[in-house]
Amino acid sequence: MDASPLDGFHEECGVFGVFGHTDSGALTALGLHALQHRGQEACGIVSFDGTEFFSHRALGLVDAAFGAADVIGGLKGHAAIGHNRYATTGETLVRNIQPLYADLSFGGFALAHNGNLTNAHTIRQALVRQGSLFQSTTDTEIILHLMAVSTRNDVIGRLVEAIGQIEGAYSLVALWGDRLVGLRDPHGIRPLVLGRLGESYILASETCALDIIGATFVRDIGPGEMVVIDRKGIQSSFPFAYKGAESRFCVFEYVYFARPDSFMEGRSVYGMRRRIGAELAREAPVEADYVVAVPDSGVPSAIGYAEESGIPFELGIIRNHYIGRTFIEPTNQIRNLGVKLKHNANRAFIEGKRIVLIDDSIVRGTTSKKIVEMVRAAGAAQVHMRISSPPTAHSCFYGIDTPSTSDLLAHKMDVEAIRTFIGADSLSYISIDGLYRALQDTGRDSGGPRFCDACFTGDYPVPLTDHANNCAGAKVTDLRERAGT
Repeated sequence: MDASPLDGFHEECGVFGVFGHTDSGALTALGLHALQHRGQEACGIVSFDGTEFFSHRALGLVDAAFGAADVIGGLKGHAAIGHNRYATTGETLVRNIQPLYADLSFGGFALAHNGNLTNAHTIRQALVRQGSLFQSTTDTEIILHLMAVSTRNDVIGRLVEAIGQIEGAYSLVALWGDRLVGLRDPHGIRPLVLGRLGESYILASETCALDIIGATFVRDIGPGEMVVIDRKGIQSSFPFAYKGAESRFCVFEYVYFARPDSFMEGRSVYGMRRRIGAELAREAPVEADYVVAVPDSGVPSAIGYAEESGIPFELGIIRNHYIGRTFIEPTNQIRNLGVKLKHNANRAFIEGKRIVLIDDSIVRGTTSKKIVEMVRAAGAAQVHMRISSPPTAHSCFYGIDTPSTSDLLAHKMDVEAIRTFIGADSLSYISIDGLYRALQDTGRDSGGPRFCDACFTGDYPVPLTDHANNCAGAKVTDLRERAGT
C-alpha cells in the first residue's frame, strides 16, 4: 500500500457503540483501540447514564486520549458511542472530532459517522440560507441540522426524515433518550456489525472490535437497516431500503482497509486476501526465487501467491512499526528517505534473487517506485511487481480519502507506462473479474456487481450530487474536512 501522506489511500473512520453495560466507556475505548487502523488523527467517546451525557474528545491515538483512569472514570453510564477519525483535507480541529453532540428540542443527541455524504455541500448551502449555524466543517453535522428543523414529533421520525434527505455511503451510531441506534445506507457500502456481550448489545465497524472485549458476533446490520436498542431489547426496521437498491459493499475493505482478522459480510478478510493472492498468481505467473510482501497490507495476498505459485515466501522487506504517521519531514534529503523510515530491505534474502513484490495498490506511484529502488539497491537481480487490486483509476466519494482522479497514476497511464515509471521488470494487476472470483462471487457481469468497485470501474452506485453541481471544485472531498472518512 502506498503509505506516504501524499501517495495512497487513507483510512476511513471507525464507529463503536455499547448499550447495557456498567463499563460502557471502558468497553468503547477498547473497541476504538481495535479500530485504530480506520482513523488515526482523532478520537472521541460520548456516554450516557440515563440522565446525563459525558464526553471526551482528543486529537491523536486512542491510547493517548483514553489511557488515563480518570478519563475513563469520567465516562459514566451504561451506554456509549465512540469514533476514530481520519480527516481528508485541511487542519484537524477539535470541533470536528466525533461523536458530535447537540441539544435538540427533545434533549441531547450524540452521533458518530463512517462514510461520506455526496450531497452534503448542496444541503449545507440550503440550510445556511435558512439560518442554520454550523459549528464544524464535517458533513456529519448536516444530519443534526436536518433533525433540528424536522417537524416530526418523535425522535426516530426526525432521524428517518433526516437520513431520507442525504445521499452517499454511511454507517451511523447514535445515542439519545436511553437508546442506542445503528444504521447503514441502502447499498450497505460502509460496514456495521451487531454483537452481544452478556445482556449488552454492541455495534461496531468490524468484528475485531467485538473480539477485543469478548463479545459474540450476532450478524451484520443489513443495507438500509436501522436497529434501535433499549432496555426492552432490539428492534429492527428497514426505513432506508428501497426497490432497486442492491447491496454494494465496498470491495476495498477486503483488499486493504479492514483488519485481516475481521469478518465482513460473512467472509474472512484474511481468507479473502489469500484467495486474491492465489488468483493473482494464476493470472500473472512469473519465474522467481522469492515472493515478498510490501508490509503489512500485502502479506496475506503474498502468502496466497506463494502457495499457488510454489515460489517460497520470505520476509524480504521489514517494517519499522515504531514510526508514527505524523513524522515531520523538514528537508528534501529526509523526505527522500521516508520509505526507509517505515521499510527496509532484508538483503540476506534479496541479493542476487528474482523477487516478486506483492502490494495491495498503486495510487500515485511514488512510494512503489521507491520500494522497487530499495529492493534493487539491496541487490535483487529482478523485481516483478504484482498488485492485489485492479488499477485504481477513479476517486472514491464514499468515505475513503483518495487523491483526485487526475492524480491517480492509472487514470493517466497504462500498465506498461506505470511499470516503466516505478522501474519494475514486470507489472501485473489482478483483473476485476479475477477479484470477483477470489471473493467467491459469480462475477461482476452476472446479475450486476455486488460490490462497490467504483475506484476501479468508475461505476458509482450512489449519485454524486455535489460533484455534478460542481460545488467549488471537481472533487467534492477536496472542499472540506470530512469526519465520516
